[in-house]
Amino acid sequence: MNVLFVLTSHDELGDTGNKTGFWIEEFAAPYYRMLDKGVKVTVATPKGGMAPIDPSSDTEDAQTEDTKRFKSDEKAREVINNTHKLSEMDPANFDAVFYPGGHGPLWDLSKDKDSIKLIESFNSAKKPIGFVCHAPAALKNVKKGNGEPLVKGKKVTGFTNSEEEAVELKDVVPFLVEDMLKENGGIYSKGDDWAEYVLVDGNLVTGQNPASSSLAAEKLYGLIK
Repeated sequence: MNVLFVLTSHDELGDTGNKTGFWIEEFAAPYYRMLDKGVKVTVATPKGGMAPIDPSSDTEDAQTEDTKRFKSDEKAREVINNTHKLSEMDPANFDAVFYPGGHGPLWDLSKDKDSIKLIESFNSAKKPIGFVCHAPAALKNVKKGNGEPLVKGKKVTGFTNSEEEAVELKDVVPFLVEDMLKENGGIYSKGDDWAEYVLVDGNLVTGQNPASSSLAAEKLYGLIK
């Protein structure tokens, strides 16, 4: 089995002067769920090369067993520092695609033409597509074959407005994931803030927040088997 992971290349947190990128837990947990099951994981970003880590995901209170494993895993760090270029990825070579979050995707993956084309290709081939936390931002401009938003009529979740408010970035982000999914016709629902919550609708898997990343990966894997 081959699964493509797509990470952000964007590292500027709006006009705050602070950095962003991908959230370590949202990469590490799914990455190890897949590797431990013998899945081959390829990691790509819009620009290729080093994927930026969100510094907020590297603090002491954000650590989990998976993030600790990642920190001591030289091979994994090498993968993150040398990602493939998204434009060079052929969906035909993969069984599924998974998008970890972090705030970065709000700025680049939400409008990246290669990412949009890639998701549309996976979806039309009925291959599993997974997103967690802020990563559903990548679905913003993705369409179904009939031209409607991919999420229209689909059960979806993603980082909540109240969670965004809690991290005090509601006025910094270019758009709110919850609002965007609703505006695109998604049947949005959520669990408690910061609690594990994952939805599966057909080939689409979405997780609400960092706590949902491991289960989202498990559900995605379940669709591949």
